[in-house]
Amino acid sequence: MNFNFADKVVVVTGASRGIGKAIAQNFSKTGAKLAVIYNSNEEAAEKSLKELSGSGHKKYKINVADSKAVEESFERIKSEMGGFHFLINNAGVTQDQILLRMKEEDWDKVIQTNLKSVFNCTKMAVKFMLKERTGSIVNITSVIGQTGNAGQSNYAASKAGIIGFTKSIAVEVASRNIRLNCIAPGFIKSDMTDSLTEEQKNKIIQKVPLGSIGEPDDVAAACLFLCSDFSRYITGQTLNVNGGLYMN
Repeated sequence: MNFNFADKVVVVTGASRGIGKAIAQNFSKTGAKLAVIYNSNEEAAEKSLKELSGSGHKKYKINVADSKAVEESFERIKSEMGGFHFLINNAGVTQDQILLRMKEEDWDKVIQTNLKSVFNCTKMAVKFMLKERTGSIVNITSVIGQTGNAGQSNYAASKAGIIGFTKSIAVEVASRNIRLNCIAPGFIKSDMTDSLTEEQKNKIIQKVPLGSIGEPDDVAAACLFLCSDFSRYITGQTLNVNGGLYMN
């Protein structure tokens, strides 16, 4: 299956590392122009930008939880890059703690960064896409939003909220040929998994039917599919990329 996104503008939040970086890299190999969105790590964002294939890519520092910042920056992206065709909402944080020890600010930070950012960015993207009567948005949720997990009530709530939000907006904009879908990764190789001991990794792998931890490229491939014409009749769905860890 070959993907061609030549001259299409793909906006990826949280694109300076991990899954977001892999998504940006894979889209760049198809001829797309990437808007690399980051919040704080300028060095990582610049490194991510330089590692992209092709040309015409730009990076933008945006607090995606700030609606005014998103509105102003997305208008600038559309103007500077000449379009706004696809959006990947990937930005996310964790602040893990059991409920009785969780601080209100830890709850708020996770909900604002993970869930409100999806509202902010999707609202602006849909505004552009409605005029063109086409577009695709992919929201990165998590297996934790489907199963829950002790010590991650804030994270689980934010990721479950993304699924419900995606279904609702998918219905609202379907008549304009705009599609919204989710990807729910399971255990994916990251800075966090790299810090685990072999024993900890083995315990995780034992839970996964396919017997391995996933790669960021596995999630990126799903993104390419959901933004392509190969998925033209798919909207409002959650695609699980989890090795069989959770099946619905």
